[in-house]
Amino acid sequence: MELEAAKAIGMALAAGLGVIGPGIGIGLIGSKAMESIGRNPEASGKVVSNMIIAIAFAEALGILALVVAFIIKGL
Repeated sequence: MELEAAKAIGMALAAGLGVIGPGIGIGLIGSKAMESIGRNPEASGKVVSNMIIAIAFAEALGILALVVAFIIKGL
């Protein structure tokens, strides 16, 4: 296999597999936050602020996967 082809496959795998986890995590965070707001509407302010922080941390992992993918491409 040619080196450029191997880099492209490695980049695609790093980017593709690296964003699956954060994508699922953000979906679970959102669904559980909506469920908890439905059960206790008075706590929606605290739930939403904590949800946004958790989504930011999960999204940071996705961005890290994309950075690793571009590093693989640049090698």
